[in-house]
Amino acid sequence: MIAISKNHYQKITIKTVKNFSLTLYAFHLRHTFAHTPDQVVEKSSLIWDNLADIGLSAFPATSLKDFKSNLICYENGKYTPQKEIGRKTEWLTNSQDLDLGSFSTTDGFQINVNLEPFLFNDTYAVDLTLLSEPANIDINISQIQHFKPSCFLPYRIQASLGQTLWIYGEVDTNNTYQDCQLLAEKIANALVAGTNLNPVFRDSGELFASSLFIYQANDLNEPNNPVKQSQILILLNNQLNNQQANTVQLITDAYEWLLNLLCCYHKILFINYQASQSYTNARSIYSDLEKQIQYFQDLISNKIKISDLNKLLSEIPQKSFDYTRCLQDLQIHNTSVQTNINNYRICLDKITAINNKISPQFWQNFLDKECQKSQEQIQTDINYLTPGQELFGQFVDTIRGIVETEQAKSDRSLETTVQVLGIGFGGGAIISGVIVQHIDKINQPIPIISPNSPPNPFYASLFLSVIATIVFISFGWLITIRK
Repeated sequence: MIAISKNHYQKITIKTVKNFSLTLYAFHLRHTFAHTPDQVVEKSSLIWDNLADIGLSAFPATSLKDFKSNLICYENGKYTPQKEIGRKTEWLTNSQDLDLGSFSTTDGFQINVNLEPFLFNDTYAVDLTLLSEPANIDINISQIQHFKPSCFLPYRIQASLGQTLWIYGEVDTNNTYQDCQLLAEKIANALVAGTNLNPVFRDSGELFASSLFIYQANDLNEPNNPVKQSQILILLNNQLNNQQANTVQLITDAYEWLLNLLCCYHKILFINYQASQSYTNARSIYSDLEKQIQYFQDLISNKIKISDLNKLLSEIPQKSFDYTRCLQDLQIHNTSVQTNINNYRICLDKITAINNKISPQFWQNFLDKECQKSQEQIQTDINYLTPGQELFGQFVDTIRGIVETEQAKSDRSLETTVQVLGIGFGGGAIISGVIVQHIDKINQPIPIISPNSPPNPFYASLFLSVIATIVFISFGWLITIRK
């Protein structure tokens, strides 16, 4: 940013602008790749609802509060996105732009409200423009509040893909670049006055023979979230060779490409933000996997419990699925960002052709630097995460193999025990049957059982049966060991 001396501040003469307009360009996701043509994302109509609410609360004198009745996706006041299917035009109205009327200000001029709603493939796009009437009236910094710019900031619009505020104005008397820059800074601060947004100067240059100043108003609580940010473009048409540049006509000629370029710009930022979240989530899952692997190694070092392994086996597949989902999301983001970068390049080429074949440097830098960086970063994240997907699969297979082995050992041990006890109890039952047949022949007491008692054949029979059972169990154990 060019420094301006205090002496220069005192010489600045720009206090007002003519033909002042404030335009909101907002972009909201309608559906994703996972949705069928008749399905939409949750809260896809939020942007229309919020605009109508703003019309009711801030601009009741206009028709903004009732504009939804003019959209093809509303029927009898109900959101019906299915009616958009098969529509050949991008307009969401049958009469193209909507003149929503004007309202008066306390300073004696009026402000006209105009709305242009679109559907670009999977995205709702909004162009809401407020223009001073008459156009040649002087608007100073304090009068910008008549346009109620706080109504068009992210926390009110809640556009899911992002938004841009575009300011246009004309200034007099061959003002210098520094004069225009200071005016642009004052306008940017006036737009976010009383909010927690902090406008930061990003770049400047020339567009359609006028001076363009770019600011980024970030939410202090979520500075990296593009949905909570607002890009501010301030285009000041200063005199060139004592003639006002034909900027408005050039903007009209390039309108379609400008709107699509801004849409691609915000989608690229949004996709990058989503990709960074997917990568962070995947890294968190991978960190948990490392802990599970360490726990598994501790189990291997000590006595393995099948219950512990089964617990691991029940947890890992879900984590593996979540990890794979994150990786898949990154791959989808990679494809999506490449598509939007290509579309951005096409739009920029068209704007360059209209802009006297001069490519606006700030938008060209975004294409050459930021877009390339985002592509490389997403691909790098994919390359880092892909081996982890194989590790999840190998870990699950390893645990499952050990569980099956330990279960087989347990089953064989149980089978051996059943065989030994079967032999023992079977043999004992046979001996017991023989003894019962000859129980009357046992006429001497067994000292251990009844040393001072008369002969007790029952006790003798029971004792001999137990002894026989133990002998056969031992015999069975020797047979299984030999096997």
